[in-house]
Amino acid sequence: MAIQEKIKILILDDEKQFTEELSGFFQGSDYESFEANTAEEGRKILQDHEIDLLILDVRLPGVNGLDILKEVKIQYPAMEVIIISAHGDMDTVIKAMRFGAFDYLRKPFRYIDIQIAIERTQKYLQLHRKLKLIEERNSLISKTLEEKIDRQFIGLSPQILEVFEQAMTAANYPDANVLITGESGTGKENIARIIHYSSLRKDSIFCAVNSSAITETLLESEFFGHKKGSFTGAIADKMGFFEVCNKGTLFLDEIADMPLALQAKILRATEEKVITRVGDTHTIRTDFRVISATNHDIKKRVEKRKFRLDLLHRLNTLHIHIPALRERPEDIKPLLAHFVELYSTRFNKPNIHVSKEVYDLLQQYDFPGNVRELRNMTERAIILCKGSLLGTKDFPVKPNENVPVKEQSASINIKGNEIDLIRKALKSSGYNQQKAADTLGIHRDALSRKMKKYDIRIDKKES
Repeated sequence: MAIQEKIKILILDDEKQFTEELSGFFQGSDYESFEANTAEEGRKILQDHEIDLLILDVRLPGVNGLDILKEVKIQYPAMEVIIISAHGDMDTVIKAMRFGAFDYLRKPFRYIDIQIAIERTQKYLQLHRKLKLIEERNSLISKTLEEKIDRQFIGLSPQILEVFEQAMTAANYPDANVLITGESGTGKENIARIIHYSSLRKDSIFCAVNSSAITETLLESEFFGHKKGSFTGAIADKMGFFEVCNKGTLFLDEIADMPLALQAKILRATEEKVITRVGDTHTIRTDFRVISATNHDIKKRVEKRKFRLDLLHRLNTLHIHIPALRERPEDIKPLLAHFVELYSTRFNKPNIHVSKEVYDLLQQYDFPGNVRELRNMTERAIILCKGSLLGTKDFPVKPNENVPVKEQSASINIKGNEIDLIRKALKSSGYNQQKAADTLGIHRDALSRKMKKYDIRIDKKES
């Protein structure tokens, strides 16, 4: 019969008496405990032993315990952490849970309280170990793909299913550049990752770059690399993004914010697939695919001469537009159910349900932050909830006030009203679909889909 391995616990607290007493409590049990009174001692124990559970004080000499928590969850993601403090407040609790803590206890607490918390953790660890054994029997590639592709990009609407179809089509053409448009928070990077990891380039690097986050003085060096000594601070040769992404995918987020001076060089690199490092004369051939994304109307940027038309044509071989969440309200319910399950499991709050009133409320909200906003508000609701039922008080949002209230006698046929609005917009714009889409406040692709859905054909004789 195999001997069950003891769960290893590290107690990291600046009070030596506390760590000794708690460690003594664990003696003769199914746990093996270690003590540390400084962050340095704790790091040393973590390096030397495979710790399963960390009991961590928020206040430590010279360091914030929450910083230690973030560090631990990055270096040892499978380790569970119970936060303890004599000075806790709600803000600290929320931050601790957000950073990955399993539980939070306020000093002074009874040993039975820590015992109960650990037992909950132990059950989780045992389940986690069993799951890991099962996963190891399955395909490693399948598991890797699952980790790299964000499964939160889900939905039931025809619009989102069409986006998935377009992504799968793009994956079948690994040399075609793709432009993904959509409002902030709709999941543009998720779609880019799905395209990459479903394509023949999946075994090479996926490099995500925020075009607006790099300082203008370093843009050329970051993209093309540099030669040692080519400028102050260039202490060694460095590969740029284009070179790093050889055989892989370069994802350029916020592409519309890229400075004009760099756009010409990006265009040439994407056309010729040949780059030259800053300060060098030697050319380097590299095979990469570009997937770019923006939440701007990039055609308007072109009209204002803030973005090159020839670069747009180069990047826009395939175009995928992700509709805003308010354009596909039928996706709110499955997304909310997914996020509730995700965070109730993460924060050890099982069996949480959502009232029907919450769904009704969120259906009337316009979600300016889209899926990202829904995810954040669900996380907050799970952290702060006291019972097992989430109500409208847990989601403090206001219905869209911009929607005019119609008289009771007015038609409430949503489909009929939408068809009527589209026809009026087309007629008033002289049947110019781009102008009609601007009038309606939607993307032209969204207008085209609605026209196809409702079989609306342009017939100028109507006028």
